[in-house]
Amino acid sequence: MDLTNAQWALIEPLIPIKRRRADGKGRPPTPPRPILEAILWILRTGAPWPDLPSRYPPFQTVHRWFQQWTRDGTIEKIMRKLAEDLAERGTIDVSEAFIDGSFVPAKKGATKSAKPSVERAQRSWQSRTAMVLLWASTSKARRRTK
Repeated sequence: MDLTNAQWALIEPLIPIKRRRADGKGRPPTPPRPILEAILWILRTGAPWPDLPSRYPPFQTVHRWFQQWTRDGTIEKIMRKLAEDLAERGTIDVSEAFIDGSFVPAKKGATKSAKPSVERAQRSWQSRTAMVLLWASTSKARRRTK
C-alpha cells in the first residue's frame, strides 16, 4: 500500500529536496517519494531494514534518509499531516489510539542507574537439592503427618 497521489501532494512540500551538486559530480539524489514509501513500509510491517523489498531503493539509502529526517523533524511533520488527512476523511480516530508494548523485547543487562544485584546462588539441581536438605535439617519442630 503506497501513497496515493493526493497524499503525496499533501506531504511533498514538507520534504527537504536534495539538489544535485553545482559541479555535476556525484550520484544523482534518489527521489524522495520511493524513499518515503519504503520508510512507511518498514514502519507498517515492523520488518528489519535488510528485508526491504526490491521495488524500493536500497535499505542503506532508505535508512540514512530515515535517520536524517528523524533528526530534523521531517518524519514527525509527515506523520502529523497524514494523520490529519485521515482524520479529515473520517478513516482514523486518534482519540482512541494506544501503543502496545507487548512485542518490545527487553534489553539484557541493567541500566547504569539501576542498583547492582546481590550475588546470586547457583542454580544447578545439585545446589537446589542441597538447599532443600539444609532447610529440612535446620527447621524447628516439624509436625508429623498421619
